[in-house]
Amino acid sequence: MTETSDTGPSGDLCIRTLAMPADTNANGDIFGGWLLSQMDVGGGVFASKLAKSRTVTVAIEAMNFRKAVYVGDLVSVYATLVRVGRTSMTVHLEAWALRRRELQPMLVTDGNFTYVSIDDHGHPQVIQRNDPPIAT
Repeated sequence: MTETSDTGPSGDLCIRTLAMPADTNANGDIFGGWLLSQMDVGGGVFASKLAKSRTVTVAIEAMNFRKAVYVGDLVSVYATLVRVGRTSMTVHLEAWALRRRELQPMLVTDGNFTYVSIDDHGHPQVIQRNDPPIAT
């Protein structure tokens, strides 16, 4: 698993959204499922951009719910590539929340998501790697 920093987000910003009252449970906290779905949307954007194709989520592992998210928190999801295989990739996602009247965001959730590149018929396809040339 990728180490995360409590000093600030790492990776590419994929999505930013505001936690709203409709996303709460009976206690007034944001549902973990809502947060998980935001992470999956952000990770899917990142994976599709990298694969240059449609991608689907096939696994979620090592989820860590560290802090609660509240109504009015600005939630940002950041992605870092962990591994690229033949048809799949693993992406480490971090969700950070910026609370009202706060200056620094806090890490609220992180985990590894695996996406598979698919063709127009929904079948796995090889991820075309465009590795940068090695400087000599």
